[in-house]
Amino acid sequence: MNQTDTIAAIATAAGNSGIGIVRVSGEEAISVVSRIFRPGKPDGRRDHEIKENVLLTAESHTIHYGFLFDGDEPIDEVLVMVMRKPKSFTAEDTVEIDCHGGMLVTRRILEAVLKAGARLAEPGEFTKRAFLNGRIDLSQAEAVIDLINAKNDYALKSSVGQLRGSLSKKIRNLRERILYEIAYIESALDDPEHISLEGYPERLLKTICGMEKELSDLIRSSKNGRVVAEGIKTVIIGKPNAGKSSLMNVLVGDERAIVTDIAGTTRDILEERISLEGISLNIVDTAGIHNTEDKVEQIGVSRALEAASGADLIIYVVDASISLDENDFRIMEFIKDKKAVVLLNKSDLEQTVSPDEIFRLSGHRAISVSAKEETGIDELEKRIRSMFYDGEIDFNDQILITSVRHANALREAHESILMVRDSIENGMPEDFFSIDLMNAYEKLGLIIGESVEDDLVNEIFSRFCMGK
Repeated sequence: MNQTDTIAAIATAAGNSGIGIVRVSGEEAISVVSRIFRPGKPDGRRDHEIKENVLLTAESHTIHYGFLFDGDEPIDEVLVMVMRKPKSFTAEDTVEIDCHGGMLVTRRILEAVLKAGARLAEPGEFTKRAFLNGRIDLSQAEAVIDLINAKNDYALKSSVGQLRGSLSKKIRNLRERILYEIAYIESALDDPEHISLEGYPERLLKTICGMEKELSDLIRSSKNGRVVAEGIKTVIIGKPNAGKSSLMNVLVGDERAIVTDIAGTTRDILEERISLEGISLNIVDTAGIHNTEDKVEQIGVSRALEAASGADLIIYVVDASISLDENDFRIMEFIKDKKAVVLLNKSDLEQTVSPDEIFRLSGHRAISVSAKEETGIDELEKRIRSMFYDGEIDFNDQILITSVRHANALREAHESILMVRDSIENGMPEDFFSIDLMNAYEKLGLIIGESVEDDLVNEIFSRFCMGK
């Protein structure tokens, strides 16, 4: 791809809004926009030379008022921001046109920019250019799309931290220390008369143990990171009429599920995304699990069990006002070895099922709730948070690994570091250390994009929207 040509795209979401932005970047960005921009009012009497050169001679990071034209026809009243390289997001000359929001006007302005000499940007191409021009590294570029897609406060804070370079700094620091050891070993092997390796394995072992702990901490954070980025896949199960759909409506905050006194109202799965204390739950309400001769209900029960089998969390709702039966025993046997929360619903009625009985049969401690009265939900939120997060999350200094790609690279680097430790403990020659250290160095480089294939770069940026 020619990285000096001029690209353009609409940077704001489609639809009517207060403002729209068309972004232009590349070697001819300022010239392209100057061909269709006239400062001041469209009928104002201005010197022709000023009209032609006001943007061409403009200082960086200045804003200019005027109108954009398609030929002799004015399109819209605009503000044009000029950002000269390298002090722009892409590190290229960049122009942003702020116009009135609306699909028609922004599209007309984009068409005029393309006629003036730009080409339509590919998805993510602005951010890709920022990466290729050294403005940001690959982990920061990925943080941009994570920031856009953030579904909760934790995901937002994590993305902002990585965009500011928290992960990049950590990875670069690890790579610098690894590279120092590689250079020391190679220098000693090439010049043994002046550089001694005596006692070096013992010193390297201490360094390696420190790196191994740092990598382990980062890998461990990927558990929290996945939950932050993707949400917890949560399935609500229970017998018919236990209050599953009522609970779903309470959690969602809307009457999304049909609630009646008739058992078996829910016959298929219903999915919603909700947020509890900053945690996203991808929550699924299922058909009541019970023995039935109805073929449609049998399909619903089968789907409920299938969804629960692949869930991160199961919420088992028990009608605590009636005695347990064989359907309850079946469900409790199913959730014994799974991450689950048991809710004793209908706590506003006389209770016939106790928390001790639930714990004895399922191994899970129950929470008393009333979906009708909306009580006990706070305790449910706290329980879920404690189940999925290792301690408090402090985004001031903690790094969460939210990318599967990053986690895999860290695991491979960790394995190489462990191999160095094994080689030291087994008394292997120093050149063995160097080989595994170099492999760890390269795997960490994949995270920040210092050793990455073009196909992977293209795949990452293809997930971006057109104007980003």
